[in-house]
This record gives sequence, C-alpha cells and structure tokens, in this order.
Amino acid sequence: MSNSELHPKDYRLVVFSDEAAQFSFLTRSTAKSEETIKWKDGNEYPLVKIQISSASHPFFTGEEKIIDTEGRVDRFKARAAKAAALKASLGNKVKKAEKEAEKKANKAEK
Repeated sequence: MSNSELHPKDYRLVVFSDEAAQFSFLTRSTAKSEETIKWKDGNEYPLVKIQISSASHPFFTGEEKIIDTEGRVDRFKARAAKAAALKASLGNKVKKAEKEAEKKANKAEK
C-alpha cells in the first residue's frame, strides 16, 4: 500500500467557527460542510460550526464557566423539605388513625 492510498485526497481550506466565542480560524481539513463563508482574504471557504474551541474551552482560557448549581441545589433542598413534610404529615395521620382505632376498641370493650 502506497502513501497516496493512506492519506485522504480531499484536503482543502476550511473555516471552523466557534459562534459562542465569536472565534473563527482557517485551516486545512477534510471536514464536510454544506455552508460557506467569505473569509478575511475575500475568498469563500466551507464553514464548519463547532461547539467549543480554544477560545471557549476552560482549559485553554483559564476561566471556569459558572454553572447554576446554586439554583439546582436550592430546588433539590426544596423538594427534599417538601417530601419530609409530606412524610411527617402522613405519619401524623397514621398515628391519629391508630389512636382513634384504640378509642373505638376501648369503648367497645366497656
């Protein structure tokens, strides 16, 4: 097998765009794309949109993205408190029903 058979033949210039970070770069790639974009040099190139790049990844930027963990924690605590209150109210209902049953049983014995 020769070298020409190992490597792809469709290398071409492609623009990769991280739209969240407003960052684009031109490089050679075999990535397929239906979209095109006019680049800074005036030429039109295939456009590949990416979710994350070196401009937006915390490892490269040194910044951490703050995730709304506080809101999630608060909602979890609220659900846990509601469940505990429901459990306590059901436990009180059971105790009350048991006491009523005892009273009825005691009245029936007398």
